[in-house]
Amino acid sequence: MVSGCNAHLAAPFPVKYKSKGISLFYNANGALNYYKFLQNIHISKLLTEMRELPVHQYDCVISDFEPLSAWACKINKKFCLQWGHQASFVYEETPRPKKMNKAAEFILQRYAPGHRHLGLHFEHYHENILTPVIKSSVYYASPAEKNHMTVYLLQYPLKRIVETLRKISHIDIHIFHPEVAHKFQDQHLHFFPINNEVFSGSFLNCKLLITGGGFETPAEGLFMRKRMICIPVKHHYEQLCNVAALQDKGAISVKTLDDNIIGIIHHSLNTSTYALPVIRYPNTDLLVERAFEKWDEWRREVPLDEPDYAEIDFAEIEQPYYVK
Repeated sequence: MVSGCNAHLAAPFPVKYKSKGISLFYNANGALNYYKFLQNIHISKLLTEMRELPVHQYDCVISDFEPLSAWACKINKKFCLQWGHQASFVYEETPRPKKMNKAAEFILQRYAPGHRHLGLHFEHYHENILTPVIKSSVYYASPAEKNHMTVYLLQYPLKRIVETLRKISHIDIHIFHPEVAHKFQDQHLHFFPINNEVFSGSFLNCKLLITGGGFETPAEGLFMRKRMICIPVKHHYEQLCNVAALQDKGAISVKTLDDNIIGIIHHSLNTSTYALPVIRYPNTDLLVERAFEKWDEWRREVPLDEPDYAEIDFAEIEQPYYVK
């Protein structure tokens, strides 16, 4: 199941359930747009989808902070494993910024409930937190360092990115953005639509990565020992937490995209890549194996007062299970 309307990449497998779900939106200043966020929430539709999602037809439900499937499991008393980066915030050992946001913490704990949580983070902050899933195209690649920067800042309009970074002229700049419909070049600025394969090629060979305060791209940057400048989305608590952890790993953080970043970029480009710590993450197969081991262990521990749906032959059932 995929929900939300911020996905820019096609899934490499068929998706059976799609929903608009709940999505975040940004304004021109790189901050969360709360008005647009609330404007796109349709409570009655979301409640209907939660009630009707047939979670009991599946042996295993794994949610990556996806609220509809998570709440459908809670309503239907179906075991749900929260597995992903946001699941790590259940554990107090996960890094937080110096000033904690109690309201944001409340939302993180309740937005997508799970019966057990298996987190993903930059390191093992807790026994139930695994290291990041690094896709094979990056994990087995041989990175280089060519004379270009890779920029991936979805929270800012393309115009603002161009106006700021055009002032840097001694290095090529690869800009990936959803406003770019097709590849083109304007002097030393190279524009690309969002494309996983093309982005990986640029990222693996870049001299500097400028990205947001998310998880996947910075994790790959750490793994490849790339110089990184991270600009978290303003008022986005999860990204502020990520940046707190990234700074301990040698990444640079700035609050906003403005002219002050020019000097920071010049300084970063003159810093040796090899001064960054070596990060060793296991391959994806080991992480998936570990996740299913935990799922099998935990689902037997949680008393839901329900039959073991993994043992049911649904071919013998006339009606699927739904909320009564």
